[in-house]
Amino acid sequence: MAIGTPFHERTSGICKSNDWRRWSGYFAATSYGDFVQPEYAAIRHSAALFDVSPLYKYHLEGPDATAMANKVFTQDLQQVPVQKAVYTPWCDSKGKVRQEGTVFRLDDNHYQINAAEPALRWLGINAEGFDVTLSDRSTETAALALQGPKSRDILVECGADIASLEFFGIRDTTVGNIPITVSRTGYTGDLGYEIWLRATDALEFWDNLMEAGAAHHITPGGLMALDMARIEAGFILIGVDYKSSDSALVDDDKVTPYEVGLGWSVKLSKDSFVGREALTREKASGPTRKTVGLEIDWQPMEDLYLAADQMPDLPLTTCREPVPVYAAGGPQIGRVTTRIWSALLKKYIAIAMIDATYADVGTHVDMEVTVQYERKRAPARVVKPQFYRPARMRE
Repeated sequence: MAIGTPFHERTSGICKSNDWRRWSGYFAATSYGDFVQPEYAAIRHSAALFDVSPLYKYHLEGPDATAMANKVFTQDLQQVPVQKAVYTPWCDSKGKVRQEGTVFRLDDNHYQINAAEPALRWLGINAEGFDVTLSDRSTETAALALQGPKSRDILVECGADIASLEFFGIRDTTVGNIPITVSRTGYTGDLGYEIWLRATDALEFWDNLMEAGAAHHITPGGLMALDMARIEAGFILIGVDYKSSDSALVDDDKVTPYEVGLGWSVKLSKDSFVGREALTREKASGPTRKTVGLEIDWQPMEDLYLAADQMPDLPLTTCREPVPVYAAGGPQIGRVTTRIWSALLKKYIAIAMIDATYADVGTHVDMEVTVQYERKRAPARVVKPQFYRPARMRE
């Protein structure tokens, strides 16, 4: 049975939609109101507050912590400074992605690993022979994501010393008497922070943040708004845009970092790590498929609907139903994994995995659409999946 997060006493009272999803054994709001648009708009225009406490939070400590981290992650943790975060996948022995997430280097020999799905057993298996301690602090640590152009102002007004915190930096600070760790990270492609604190301080901290943010129109947001923003940012989602090699039922559903656009995070120059041999071979030959962005052409798609006396029926929130992608006028070459009509960009956009032959930016392809129960093809073109990344994200 799902339970409430440390913030549930506050979030349950304001979730007027009573629309909850289960996330890692916790209740997580899908949206707080009947309409998600105000929550999404807060991400882009003020600040949205997300309860991300269901993330798994593991701590790796000990003299061999860096060596062990370098064994399991594709990034080179030796090169990550203390108080910095790094985004990295971790793979199985065949180079297939198990998960991807952020890893914080809190001290020379102390790391925090943030995962969407359980990973403690696998980390423990790979820790054999290393002088390290692994601990699961998921339940004792609460977490919030404050995302949007006003997020910095709100935290500063709360008293958090984060005004100079750089992109992917980490800092320990306080709000009142509450110790918190702030990372300049997030899942929206906007200016934003994630705040990590003791679960016992959750309610008091929530109240402080909401009070300081009131003048900046801080808005609690649910998973639906977060999903909308991450598509615009071109961020992949486990279980949607790819399947973990740990749970995929067929080999074709397993992916490598190069296939999901994370080849830049594979550091083949470092010593041996899990999956290195397979990834070295793939680097040399190139992946056979790639994750790309698609922009679906408006006028031809509108014409398909008008020919059936229909208005275009486009998803205003994230649609995770996969649909085929074809070579222009040709055979199927892959599938769209996520799509949405972006009200911000005024474009119909999608994340897709397609044959690498067709993955060059500017390539014309077709995406399947269903109009009045008939399957049609709408012209689209391949683009970089970073549809929206404002400069303030990194500034």
